[in-house]
Amino acid sequence: MQFKDYYDTLGVSRGAGAEEIKRAYRKLARKYHPDVSKEKNAEAKFKDVQEAYEVLKDPEKRASYDQLGRDYRQGQQFRPPPDWEQHFGRSGTHRFSDLNGFSDFFSSLFGGAAGGPGGNPHVQAQPEQEAGMLEITVEEAFAGTRRRVTILEGGRPKQMDVQVPAGIADGQALRIGGAGRAALKFRVRIRPHALYTVSGKDVQIELPLAPWEAALGTKLAVPTLGGTVELTIPPGAQSGQRLRLRGRGMPASPNGDQLVVVRLVTPPGDTREAREAYERMKRDLNFDARAGWPPAGGSRGEGT
Repeated sequence: MQFKDYYDTLGVSRGAGAEEIKRAYRKLARKYHPDVSKEKNAEAKFKDVQEAYEVLKDPEKRASYDQLGRDYRQGQQFRPPPDWEQHFGRSGTHRFSDLNGFSDFFSSLFGGAAGGPGGNPHVQAQPEQEAGMLEITVEEAFAGTRRRVTILEGGRPKQMDVQVPAGIADGQALRIGGAGRAALKFRVRIRPHALYTVSGKDVQIELPLAPWEAALGTKLAVPTLGGTVELTIPPGAQSGQRLRLRGRGMPASPNGDQLVVVRLVTPPGDTREAREAYERMKRDLNFDARAGWPPAGGSRGEGT
């Protein structure tokens, strides 16, 4: 199998911090999302980006991966060291990662012996009832879903269906009881999404706006997990301003909200007409973007 350079996939250095990695992931996920991208092989590239982020955002997985990456380059033939599974592949959350959609390379590193490359993990019910990790999409967390998993019961693999209720939270425990066995406890993890960010019951998205849309106000169709709704943008909206769609977040009692964060997108001044338009704005608007800046009252932190 071939080695995958996850840092190269996200276009970041090996010393990149968590925020830089998150920004790189979101940028590429938007670029290659199959629903909107016109790039060649967008779906495959989107999966590569998701897989890279799955490893690099997790400090434990990243540290384990970094043990290998010094001696390999993208595409080189690779085989895990003989002691890899003993020290890393079976440890902690690695063993119970949901391998669906991820490469054989990922599976060989983080699937553990029970999972096998490219398949569902075989989760063994332990006395403490820990049954592993269930990874679901944001859409599945919103609507609910059913997952078929394989457990080891009496030394034999057995398949069972796990019903995930609508509105389940990231990190929430899901307990499944059964006759003749102790209750199984699965930990739910919501995968990162290119558009939606889930925080408790609330969902957040970024909304790109042209300067005139923000200045004059407008009405726009905005996606939510429950369908598209019309949102009124008030005149004078500022970049970073949050607009609230009540009840449009995750289902609960009461439902969460969807927060729409305004992000101003400035048109490039790369044509004569555009530059002339900007010159007219500069002359006619009499606007100082730095009026009242820096704020009075001294510094808020250390540094020079």
